[in-house]
Amino acid sequence: MTVYVALLRAVNVAGTALQMTELKTICEGLGFTDMKTYIQSGNVLFRSDEPEAQVADRLDDALGRKFGKKPGVMVRSTEELQAIVENAPFPEAKPNFLLVHFLPEKAAKDALDKMVGPDGEEAVVAGREIYVHYPIGSGKSKLKLPALKPGTSRNLNTVRKLAEMARAMEG
Repeated sequence: MTVYVALLRAVNVAGTALQMTELKTICEGLGFTDMKTYIQSGNVLFRSDEPEAQVADRLDDALGRKFGKKPGVMVRSTEELQAIVENAPFPEAKPNFLLVHFLPEKAAKDALDKMVGPDGEEAVVAGREIYVHYPIGSGKSKLKLPALKPGTSRNLNTVRKLAEMARAMEG
């Protein structure tokens, strides 16, 4: 069985609250096994025999039934997550100031064309991820980058921890 990491978008914001115990129960109901969550921001690891796209769709559908709208679910394998960590640009950036924006599909070639980074933000597109270095932190940033809208983000520390957890599950 493949170990997957699902990263949920739009949970625990704007009145949409999802407890991680509830997320585990939803995953169990979908037939996923060995669920583990990490922090209260919509990260869940599990095993499934299904293909990645099917896993993402089924989990998004189940969450959509719960919330009345699909939040968006990005799924990555252990190998993909490890590669994301290993290929992170901006080596001098503090890991909590480097966000990986996970997208549902490969970023368009012009994904960075409309970027406005007034605080010195830098971005790199890498397939289904966009790495953004926020020199003053993402909370203070005035970055405008429309390509990020369909995705969800995690800082590099969180991505490293999720990759570590996924490797441990792989045994």
